Amino acid sequence: MNYILILVLGFACIVIGLKIQEEVYRLSAAFTGSIVLIWGFTLTPTAFQVMVEVGIVLSVFSICVRCWECEQ
Repeated sequence: MNYILILVLGFACIVIGLKIQEEVYRLSAAFTGSIVLIWGFTLTPTAFQVMVEVGIVLSVFSICVRCWECEQ
């Protein structure tokens, strides 16, 4: 269950980083949030990882198909 806390903390760091006006703090918060998010994702169970990866692949595939249809 610790992975949920780490994932939420990573998302929170990224959201806070987007709201900060100072550029250096914004970059450091986004970088820290992305590292914590990756760390939390590696701690998740394999079934959750596969589910997220399949969702990402399907969403990217649908975007690519839409762009491919527009070019023809």
